Amino acid sequence: METPLTKLVGVRHPIVQTGMGWVAGPRLVSATANAGALGILASATMTVEQLRSAVREVRSRTEAPFGVNLRADAGDARERVGVIVEEGVRVASFALAPSRELIAELKDAGVVVIPSVGARRHAEKVAAWGADAVVAQGGEGGGHTGEVATTVLLPQVVDAVDIPVVAAGGFYDGRGLVAALAYGAAGVAMGTRFLLTSDSPVPDAVKARYLAASVKDVTVTTRVDGLPHRMLRTELVAGLEKAGGLASLARAVRHAAAFRRLSGLGWARMARDGLAMRHGKDLTWSQVLLAANTPMMLKSAMVDGRPDAGVMASGQIAGLIEDVPSCAELIERVMVEAGEVMGRLGARG
Repeated sequence: METPLTKLVGVRHPIVQTGMGWVAGPRLVSATANAGALGILASATMTVEQLRSAVREVRSRTEAPFGVNLRADAGDARERVGVIVEEGVRVASFALAPSRELIAELKDAGVVVIPSVGARRHAEKVAAWGADAVVAQGGEGGGHTGEVATTVLLPQVVDAVDIPVVAAGGFYDGRGLVAALAYGAAGVAMGTRFLLTSDSPVPDAVKARYLAASVKDVTVTTRVDGLPHRMLRTELVAGLEKAGGLASLARAVRHAAAFRRLSGLGWARMARDGLAMRHGKDLTWSQVLLAANTPMMLKSAMVDGRPDAGVMASGQIAGLIEDVPSCAELIERVMVEAGEVMGRLGARG
């Protein structure tokens, strides 16, 4: 199926696997790429050298195009851009809007730039700055999210910009892909659906927790890092929502210390990253610390298999997913179903 997205990035299918921290590593990204979709490597949980190593590992596993997701507000963002350019990565995606200068630097090197947006005005801004495409994520999506549903956000963004728009938030099958195309999107991006594949590195016991979840078990909380964050309601999330200020601060300090040891970052750097997220927002100091080390809280659940001690980012769609196929099986299923749906719609016409 050819769309403006497939032509832009050189993949066979208009499907994007999102850059989920601790989840979207070389194994998942290469499996996605080999199946004909666009795999995105998550770099926020890696050091710069780990990122370079991960990029090379993906390259050793596939000849297909893939991308790297970056935090535009990270202190070492330019170093990471350097890795992307030097290693010949096809796509750079961003969870937050990159600067005009960062977009220009990547585009001058031939890298396709695809920021994620949660509002029409954000799409208009990055398009004016030269972004090649945007991912429009509605409130159903996992991780940091907004309040506007995909079905309301998507047509706004499609009508506002002249670059390809990828729909995200609430997609998991071929019916969703056809719906997104009908709205004018060039494809769909899926996170939770790819998390629940056999190529995902998430422990089986944690995958079982997702599979057991209903739609009502997926919540949005601001108590993790001060920003709206969609995730499964775990013991930790419930505790954070009930805890007072001192208890939250103590927990934040413990997690920050653990993340400092793991990442090698200094306290000053972690504080800067946290303050960058605080800019313009009314965050407490415990939330600033948590904002700087949210990756550690994700690691506890997604890598160590301890949902009781971490957070489990999740789209609402987790309540509808019932199996754990391989990436190849999933992508083939989505494309076959999309073809069948389009055939039925054509027959009705």
